Amino acid sequence: MKKPEFGLRLRVALALALACLLVVGALGFTLYTASEDMEEALIKQLVSEEMDFLIQRHRQNPAYLPQASSNLHGYIVRGAAEEEQLPDHLRKLNPGRHELFRGGDELHILVREESGTRYYVEYGVGLYEQREQEFKLLVLFSVLTAALASLVLGYWLSGVLVRQVTDLAARVGTLKPGQKHENLAQPGQDPEVAMLARAFEDYQSSIEQMILREQEFTSNASHELMTPLTAIKTSCELLLADPALGEKSRVRAEWINAAASRMAEQIQALLFLARGRALGDIEPVVLADCVAEAVEPYRAEIARKGLEFEVAIAGDAVLELNHQALRFVLTNLLRNAIQYTERGSVRVGYAARRLTVTDSGHGIEKEHLPQVFERFFRAAGSANGLGLGLSIVQRICDHYGWRIEVDSAPAKGSTFSIAFP
Repeated sequence: MKKPEFGLRLRVALALALACLLVVGALGFTLYTASEDMEEALIKQLVSEEMDFLIQRHRQNPAYLPQASSNLHGYIVRGAAEEEQLPDHLRKLNPGRHELFRGGDELHILVREESGTRYYVEYGVGLYEQREQEFKLLVLFSVLTAALASLVLGYWLSGVLVRQVTDLAARVGTLKPGQKHENLAQPGQDPEVAMLARAFEDYQSSIEQMILREQEFTSNASHELMTPLTAIKTSCELLLADPALGEKSRVRAEWINAAASRMAEQIQALLFLARGRALGDIEPVVLADCVAEAVEPYRAEIARKGLEFEVAIAGDAVLELNHQALRFVLTNLLRNAIQYTERGSVRVGYAARRLTVTDSGHGIEKEHLPQVFERFFRAAGSANGLGLGLSIVQRICDHYGWRIEVDSAPAKGSTFSIAFP
């Protein structure tokens, strides 16, 4: 189960509310405990003073009879007859302090004996208990109110505190590599936020320098690679323009020219991966023609292996996309299908905006399927290539919003499908 995620602002508010809850709760508990101790001491003092008053009045007037109130009663027992008139719960009490519960009420009783006379003072603490419950509810209400108020206040205060961070995050989100941008550190920022802004500026500068170096390297590398390819293509074109060129030599020159063209396209694809730029314009592409172009370099290999090559694509199937990108993707998929198929067939189909390349080759182990689009991954038994083809294919598909999938099983062949949006 996924844990709930809380933003910085809410976490600050919750932390403040929890701190307030602990402080106010501790204060309330202290007040409640202190009030109980004070209540106990007050009751003992009241009962003791009432006992002293009762004894003093009896000494002054032996015929004195205590007056009862709603929660305070006094009794004087001078003989067996008066003892029989005592309430049942008082008769067996010895001198000293006692606490009894009678009918749900708590009674504090003090018994004292002097000169053969026994004195009883009984005090009911029902009113105190009621006030104690009211005080307990007041403390609880105060704690909850303080926690709620601190949560609201903390949420507002945390919004003030993190506003500079969120503003900085919004400006950082608009940064684009290679584009000029305003300074992230602004006057009036808190020192910590300004430090974070300067760190982002330094990191942005480092990224820009790295991109600049990468662009310089790829430009130089592509220039060094394209120069000999251009010379090869020019030489091939001159040879093909010579009417005295033999037929066999002409075929070889055409093959060299086509290979040089494909290599130039591969270099452009690698530059695309390095720079993230499109391979060309979006245009109407006849799928059958694009498949024919992609499979042309492998016709000899198909014939050598005796494979059946089938194109199940209607002649009027046209998609608006990048022709060069699709041809590069198909070239890689068809090369793999032909390479790993020793006998059987290779089939290219199209339906419901989904292009499929199916072969009856070796297939791929189930545990290896998640790795087929990783760089430098090669199937078992493969000695050719660097394992970059399918990685480049996926990068191109991701760039144009195409979804590429693979379905394969050992000894049952593989099917690569591309779903177009």
